[in-house]
Amino acid sequence: MPFLYDLGTGAYHTAVRFAALWKPKAAAWVKGREGLWERLEQAAPKLQGCLWMHCASVGEFEQGRPVLEAIKRERPELPVLLTFFSPSGHEARKDHPLATVVEYLPPDTARNAERLQRLLAPKVAIFVKYEFWFHHLKALQGSGVPTFLVSALFRKDQPFFHWYGGAWRMMLSFFSHIFTQNEDSRNLLLGLDLDHVSVGGDTRFDRVAEIVAQGEELPLAKAFAGNGPVLVCGSTWPTDEKLLASALNSMGTSAPKCIVVPHELHEEQLMHSERLFPKPLARWAEIEQSPEGNVAATLGKEQQGTLLVDRMGLLARLYRYGNIAYVGGGFTDGIHSLLEAAAWGVPVIFGPDHDKFPEAQALIDVGAGVEVKTAEELKAALHRWIADPSLLHSASEAASRYVQERTGAAESALVHVLKVI
Repeated sequence: MPFLYDLGTGAYHTAVRFAALWKPKAAAWVKGREGLWERLEQAAPKLQGCLWMHCASVGEFEQGRPVLEAIKRERPELPVLLTFFSPSGHEARKDHPLATVVEYLPPDTARNAERLQRLLAPKVAIFVKYEFWFHHLKALQGSGVPTFLVSALFRKDQPFFHWYGGAWRMMLSFFSHIFTQNEDSRNLLLGLDLDHVSVGGDTRFDRVAEIVAQGEELPLAKAFAGNGPVLVCGSTWPTDEKLLASALNSMGTSAPKCIVVPHELHEEQLMHSERLFPKPLARWAEIEQSPEGNVAATLGKEQQGTLLVDRMGLLARLYRYGNIAYVGGGFTDGIHSLLEAAAWGVPVIFGPDHDKFPEAQALIDVGAGVEVKTAEELKAALHRWIADPSLLHSASEAASRYVQERTGAAESALVHVLKVI
């Protein structure tokens, strides 16, 4: 039995339930799993022989989505169970049309895993990137269900590669095939004598390229952007916003317009953003509810100002209206999606915490990305691109080319999956 693993997951579940007494996210995690088995029992008849895709949250779903779309194009009748670990992922995609049922992942115990297998008898399972759940994976293997890990990324500091990682190494053997994002990850697994591994690429490239190809416009953002220049600030946290405000305020009349999309859209965060960013400022919802063209026209005519986006699900399309993007998270637990901006040919600026995201260094290397640690560095990066249109154009082309040259990962996984369904 994976003693250390079970000890860790058990402690985590206990801690979440305790934290639910005062933390909204933990409370949502607990509440979302109330009645889970009753819902699964009710849904079981339409999920028999399903494709089960599991993702941690929204970002991982967007990463796995191109694979799911490719499979559904070939097998549209195949039922799909989509599970999430986080409540934010579940809430954001609970009505997704590709899924027959969207649910939370049952806590990873041997009993829960075996119960899920008996209930659904899935035909194939796909886990995305970092999702490793010992008992669920073991039950899938024990039931003979082909199980794939897509867009996997491995680092030397992970438990798989340490003396205490026996249970983690065993989990890797439960997969039928592992598709890594890059050669470095594949080599790490080959060092563990695993041979069911290949470099499949990163399916995020397929997803962001698809969004660009769809070309869906957002007229409100287009009206605000006008002739620019526009800085899109995506998935920003308070630390990011303090840095941005300091840099923008010190730029005076040379500062760009800003489209700001905070990572969290609760009222306290929105009010924090309103206080910091350049004026005039209007919220997206305020403009939508105003007489047509009123607030949008006013802000659009200004050479400076801020559009504060208080709606979910728009960011990947908003980047098209920027000349430069600042992507948040680089001062907290890691940057958010750089590729969503780069796919539109928008060069990116981000904080220093990006070791887990190889695309950050890659974009720096091709001249389409800049790491900043201070407001002065941010100001210099913005001024450099805004003051030199030819340099900005070159960075834009480099960003777009970087994404286009790396698409195709979804088709690589599709070939393997279709063989077993």
